[in-house]
Amino acid sequence: MIRDLLLGLRLAVGGGRMSGQALLRLAMTTFGVALVVAILLPAASANSLADARDAREAARAQLTEPRPGVDPLYERGWYVDAGEEELSTTVVAPGGPRAPVPPGLDRLPRPGELMASPAAAEFLNSEEGAAVKAHLGGRIVGEVGKAGLNLANDKVVFVGAKASELADDPNMYRVYGFGVPPTSGELDMAVAVLIAPLAVVVLLPLLVFVTTASRMGAAERERRLAALRLVGLSSKQVRRVAAGEALVGAVAGLALGAGLFIALRPLVGDVELFGMQFFADDFVPPWQLVALIALLVPGLAVGAAIFGLRHTVVEPLGVVRRGKQRQRRTWWRWTITGVGALTMALTFLFAPHDNSEFVSTALAVGSGLVLIGVSALLPWAVERLVSRLRGGPASWQLAVRRLQLESGTASRVVSGLVVVLAGSILIQTVVGSVGTNEGEYWEPRQPPAAQFMLEQSGRSEVVKVSGLMRDDPAISDVRFVSRTSVAPEGAPDSAIGATIGDCKSLATLAQLGSCTDGDVFVVGARTESGPASPQPGPARFVQYPDGADGPVYGDRWSIPDTAKHIPAERATLVSSGTVLATPGALGRARVPVADRDRFLLVWGSGDDNAALTAATEITVGAVSQPRWTVYISPDPSRLTWLSDADSALRTMRSILLMVSLFVLAVAALSLLLLSIEQIAERRRPLAALSASGVPLSVLARGSLWQNAIPVAVGVVLAVAAGLGITWPTLRYAGLEFSLDSAMIGTICGAAVVAVLAATALSLPMLRQVTKLDGLRSE
Repeated sequence: MIRDLLLGLRLAVGGGRMSGQALLRLAMTTFGVALVVAILLPAASANSLADARDAREAARAQLTEPRPGVDPLYERGWYVDAGEEELSTTVVAPGGPRAPVPPGLDRLPRPGELMASPAAAEFLNSEEGAAVKAHLGGRIVGEVGKAGLNLANDKVVFVGAKASELADDPNMYRVYGFGVPPTSGELDMAVAVLIAPLAVVVLLPLLVFVTTASRMGAAERERRLAALRLVGLSSKQVRRVAAGEALVGAVAGLALGAGLFIALRPLVGDVELFGMQFFADDFVPPWQLVALIALLVPGLAVGAAIFGLRHTVVEPLGVVRRGKQRQRRTWWRWTITGVGALTMALTFLFAPHDNSEFVSTALAVGSGLVLIGVSALLPWAVERLVSRLRGGPASWQLAVRRLQLESGTASRVVSGLVVVLAGSILIQTVVGSVGTNEGEYWEPRQPPAAQFMLEQSGRSEVVKVSGLMRDDPAISDVRFVSRTSVAPEGAPDSAIGATIGDCKSLATLAQLGSCTDGDVFVVGARTESGPASPQPGPARFVQYPDGADGPVYGDRWSIPDTAKHIPAERATLVSSGTVLATPGALGRARVPVADRDRFLLVWGSGDDNAALTAATEITVGAVSQPRWTVYISPDPSRLTWLSDADSALRTMRSILLMVSLFVLAVAALSLLLLSIEQIAERRRPLAALSASGVPLSVLARGSLWQNAIPVAVGVVLAVAAGLGITWPTLRYAGLEFSLDSAMIGTICGAAVVAVLAATALSLPMLRQVTKLDGLRSE
């Protein structure tokens, strides 16, 4: 047995002159296996990534129980809004010389010093972060290390302060240590609903590519095996020799894939996916999965080479193929599809939004099984279709007759396209349904450059700050806004938001139309799950200040019947289901506005970033309270009329489109390899047809139809399967069906382009074998 395998190895790499077909087969097998291994190894590291992140997060957990011999560390969270950036800021001060140091720091920052992670330091030193750096104050003197971060691009800042500034702060925590035992995180089953089909979409076409590449040059290989039979090898020995030949490319691909993983792993930290960057050294696949990959992927290539000989009898004087193939067994194909469909159908027994783990698991497993089952059904569907086709042009008849003789190989290659299309329909439709409101958010014509909330400042200090801002040339206007709540009389638990300001300030929240002092506007609710639409009638102002035993009520005030109604579509998200009132509409009613609900809206003279920086420096320099009691929103639009999810959904759509097109390109390459292989196998009859007067254009169109028919059948199956698995998924998530026709059309169009490209690239070889020299050599 070993001798036979070694003979196969020698024939593959050094057993005489290697032909172009053999070299191409070896290169494609190596490339395909390497690509699969290079993708599987990072995927196998997913648990290692999660465990490493959970371990660091557990090591940073605060211990607030006093410990003997340990001084407290005063910590206070500081929400610093950095626009589109997420900046985690903590104010720290030691309560003694033996205060603990947070993980990731080599020492505690002193007053006026900052410790920043690499991503945070880069942002603060940029032009966009100038205003935030002015707000934080101090200078960066150290770096937050990996132990203090979840992800490589986390923006984390520690601000040094005096113990006296934090000792009496109501939001301060006394910390005596860090670290708790890590808990093993579990994959969110809602995420698994998308991950399972996505994994099938990416991996199955790659595996199809490996099997196709390993069987390339089959005709030449079979003639070589026939020569081996002539020198005395048995049929079993011949199969072992074929396995040895395939093993060369498989092992070379395994080594190349592992090398690519090791070489590219240090670069992973520079790649940002959905706003996340991972530490390169966290990509450590478990040895059990590495061993499984090392056995399964090369085994697939070897198995495909041996499996390709099942309909071939290799004799000493030549190769004989079975003229009539057995009818395909369909029971196992329908079983896989049926089990997947039945599993997903069971979810209809549960109500929408049911958080049952069974529902999520059933959707994830069922969708994966349906995708695999549909790809297995494709060869049977193509065979049944072409067996009933009759007549047509000469090129059509050539393609149909060839598919009638053997359609399985082409169908198996196209099954990669089917999986891509069906999986993309599911994922893109789910993503599109989540973001059905994208682009429907109202935006003001003159948005402010920033909004400032002065937490512990009195009204006189707010007036002082606003006056200083108006005197700055970078600032064109400053307006005062207060926010509170109003509850219907007799229903204190049904309070709704209320914003009080002049017409220009309220115009940043909704499309008011005409507005004068004394007007009241009622904004409708955007969703049924959101706040109820305010109704006219008697009410009372109410506030919920920090540290109070209960709500603080103000004067009675009625929402007038003359209040102007504004649809939710013409207002910002934060204004949905609220009341907007001008000061003149309140009369003598007193509003119990807490300090934390006083806002200043700032407009710039031209450069909003310059206005933001100037307003920040004025504010932190003028208020008497610590700078961490001043809250600044450099980009109020992010909080009011834009949804953070929209940006993530757009990114996800782009990535899914790139993944789909990448896998489509792999499937197209498989189709090209198949076309070249079939031309090589049929070069004698093709040369004879050309010599008989059949134009090259007819043969080229025949090759086109031969590729197009399986693709057309596959597209029909893919659309049906994709819509079938999408329906229960959307029902479970409680989402409306929103089909992304443009995306599906793009992928279907790409499939057509793939067929045309594969056919066009095979034309040079077709032209070569149909020359008279080709017929003479045959």
